[in-house]
Amino acid sequence: MIQMKTSVMKLVESAKKQINNLEVRDAIRMHSNKTNLFVDVRDIREIQKSGRILGAKHVPRCMLEFWIDPKSPYHKKFFNDNYNFIFYCASDWRSALATHSANEIGLLNTSHLVGGFNKWIEEKGPIEKPR
Repeated sequence: MIQMKTSVMKLVESAKKQINNLEVRDAIRMHSNKTNLFVDVRDIREIQKSGRILGAKHVPRCMLEFWIDPKSPYHKKFFNDNYNFIFYCASDWRSALATHSANEIGLLNTSHLVGGFNKWIEEKGPIEKPR
């Protein structure tokens, strides 16, 4: 087995200390405010299986930085809009790293959904059913 410099969980823990962490109950109250955009960084197969937060944009985690950067050929214009971006995944590990990465390249109006989609479902937040 190779020796790792650090564990992925330490990366997640470190990221959570440097980003805005948003509790699901607060996020549900904020959901209808159109200045907030929920960003689903899960794999498309997860979304097809379990649905997503109502109105959320899907951004594949592997493309996030490329879609944010206006100088990238893959840039998505909605990242130029004046939204508060709320990133989430299934639990909250990938979205913590995604939020940290977004902050690092300059997208600062971001939050990370603590507990992710699983907690959102548990708290009965509005969802789009799987298609």
